[in-house]
Amino acid sequence: MFDRYVHLVFASCMKYLKNEDEAQDATMMIFESLEEKLGKHEVDYFKSWLYTLTKNHCLMLLRKKKPVISEQNFEKFQDLLMENDNFTHPDSEESEKKYSVLLNFVNDLKDEQKLCIEMMYLNGKTYKDIAVETGFELKHVKSFIQNGKRNLKIMLDHYYEAQNRTY
Repeated sequence: MFDRYVHLVFASCMKYLKNEDEAQDATMMIFESLEEKLGKHEVDYFKSWLYTLTKNHCLMLLRKKKPVISEQNFEKFQDLLMENDNFTHPDSEESEKKYSVLLNFVNDLKDEQKLCIEMMYLNGKTYKDIAVETGFELKHVKSFIQNGKRNLKIMLDHYYEAQNRTY
């Protein structure tokens, strides 16, 4: 019976992480923390709870991977908010500050939106790549990105509106 759960966790980790070594490490970490987590939670349906625990663990690992930020990715990320007039050329000091503000707002997004936005605009992934790597349905990936972009624009508009009032 235990082997079946190990296989379930490993298969789920492979689905998200796409790397056998990382999936094995994640499986070990999940089972090492299982006793502690079971002590904290009241679990009625162990299999579905274990699957959710595994999914969340893998998504956190994917989130922690450091995004690769190049000038090309920076420009793509600026295009994300092209309707916002507050961005300038990436070489300017002011633009670096604004980019930092943008990254802070990205961190305020819901986890799914943040993960999809980072994967697309910072890592250069396609909708399909994101769906495969995260396990989200393609339509959900598109929705997370669209909603994330809208939320970022709203946050930036409020931020710059407040900045203009303080000067």
